[in-house]
Amino acid sequence: MALARIQTPVLDIAYEASGPAEGLPVLLLHGFPYDVRAFDAAARIVNAAGFRTIVPWLRGYGGTRFLSAGTPRSGEQAALGQDLKELLDALGIQKAVLGGYDWGGRAACVVSALWPERVAGLVSCAGYTIQDIPNSRKPADPEQEARFWYQYYFNTERGRNGLTEKRREIARLLWKMWSPTWAFDDATFDRTASSFDNEDFVDVAIHSYRHRYGNAAGDPRYAPVEARLAAQPKINVPTINLHGTVNGIAPVRASESDAKRFTASYQRRVLENVGHNPPQEAPQAFAEAILQLCQAAPA
Repeated sequence: MALARIQTPVLDIAYEASGPAEGLPVLLLHGFPYDVRAFDAAARIVNAAGFRTIVPWLRGYGGTRFLSAGTPRSGEQAALGQDLKELLDALGIQKAVLGGYDWGGRAACVVSALWPERVAGLVSCAGYTIQDIPNSRKPADPEQEARFWYQYYFNTERGRNGLTEKRREIARLLWKMWSPTWAFDDATFDRTASSFDNEDFVDVAIHSYRHRYGNAAGDPRYAPVEARLAAQPKINVPTINLHGTVNGIAPVRASESDAKRFTASYQRRVLENVGHNPPQEAPQAFAEAILQLCQAAPA
């Protein structure tokens, strides 16, 4: 597995690449609060089948850095999607299979919806995850609102201070709450937690959770993309949706009706005793979904 860097118009992106250089590229995108280590086992399986994996640290994580101190530290969904598209451009990749969860899954959904010609297939965890920001002030049912406690916390200055001072403690708690059957050890957590030391981690995360509720302005650079996402565009690429039965933030029923949002081939696979982080909790199942799309992609 090779550590590499590449520049896009906004970022200096750190990523890991592995597998045969001539293989169909597979981009794997992590979420909050996780990092590239979530894909270690799944990537090995995909590489062994003859496909190349590229696993970047998202903005605000690990070795990825902004090129300019003046760039807003936006965590909005349009920024994450645009980052992924610009990474494909910088790497010279015309078409790839995308797989991700949480923030990374949302970035993959955004690119699949807006630039489907760049996507050979999509593995999305928990279904269609593009945010409906224009309707974000409509309340969910009380049980779901309770699951969002950390989002509301981050919409306060107390929450910003908490994430600044106790980022590891908050991340560990969220891992346990969102994946209650995942018996990760201290070493597994520590390998990822170092990525939260990025100087932009807090600013990007806080902006993400404030922007989605209309409590922070977006970066004007991404306004055209956000405008397109406001229409909740359908996704017209082959998709496999993986949803764990014990996902503590997005219950399995949440994606039951998502098939109507996908207009190409679509499969939904329910993973027993798996939580919010399928690639790390169930790497074989995640890799099998990736490989099915790779093998079905045109040569």
